Amino acid sequence: MKISCKPFELDLKHPFSISKFTRTSTPLMLIKIQYEDVVGYGEASMVPYMGESYETAQAFLNQVDLSQFHHPFIFEEIITYLDSIAPGQPAIKAAIDIALNDINGKILNKPCYEIYTADLSKMPVTSYTIGIDTLEVIREKLKDAEQFKVIKVKLGRDNDQEIIETIRRMTNVPLYVDANQGWTDRIKAIDLIYWLHQQGVLLIEQPMDKNDLDGNAWLTERSPIPLLADEAVQRLADMDQLKGAYHGINVKLMKSCGMYEGHQMILKARSFGMKVLIGCMSETSCATLAAAALAPLCNWADLDGPWLTLNNPFTNPPFENGKYRLKNLPGLGLEGVTSDLFL
Repeated sequence: MKISCKPFELDLKHPFSISKFTRTSTPLMLIKIQYEDVVGYGEASMVPYMGESYETAQAFLNQVDLSQFHHPFIFEEIITYLDSIAPGQPAIKAAIDIALNDINGKILNKPCYEIYTADLSKMPVTSYTIGIDTLEVIREKLKDAEQFKVIKVKLGRDNDQEIIETIRRMTNVPLYVDANQGWTDRIKAIDLIYWLHQQGVLLIEQPMDKNDLDGNAWLTERSPIPLLADEAVQRLADMDQLKGAYHGINVKLMKSCGMYEGHQMILKARSFGMKVLIGCMSETSCATLAAAALAPLCNWADLDGPWLTLNNPFTNPPFENGKYRLKNLPGLGLEGVTSDLFL
């Protein structure tokens, strides 16, 4: 198996702010793996706070030798091998896993969603994310979100209620909230949660610091809204400590090292009686199609990457009435790949 890669800077439509930082673009590493006469595509979205970069991704890929594997779809063994090369670096590992899943689907002549037994009739609506910003820019972003049936709102600063009230003056669609660990006082947080419940908020991601297990569990016990672990959960091994502390988890392929382990996390969450949101980073169609293949196995989806960016190098995924409408194409179903992309 031969790996090719290309650094790619993904530009955002608007500066993207959460409770702790702002960015205007995201570095990606696009990869191509060739196995015999079959080619698969993958993507690493290396958001700065996760600590990966073009340099770390290239250094990691330089150490990868997939020739020892006779088949590209023994995913558990391959992830174990990738972990043995270096700890962490889940995004570049996810890129490899996604490309191998693409190859697997093409060899089997089946879409990835069919291989993972995802029923497309159960595809959830996906949300459109609005980062923290001035109220004027938030109003502009809402206009971009008109084709979406759910809005996800980043909170965690001192004007959370003002942001929600601004949105509610423009739309009554259901809301998801992501506090990104921004709440520090559990009493104020539970009061705000009850107010958000009245405003039509359906879920809240990571209300308090990921290391404050007791604080998040205290909120979970009292919250009328499902509270989900986000920063507190990255990989399968993180999940055991979260049982009972949250109502559910947010699975992101860039944290779970790709589709295989992301699927394992979904199954484990189900065994715990927990709900699942499948989310994304700033991503092109490549990684979001990989996540969309697993979305029907989840309760909620937040896969808006291609709609928040300016220079997606691939065709936007099929989207209708707020949902992905995946085609019956083998592998990821990625379209719009040009011959010069990896030159």
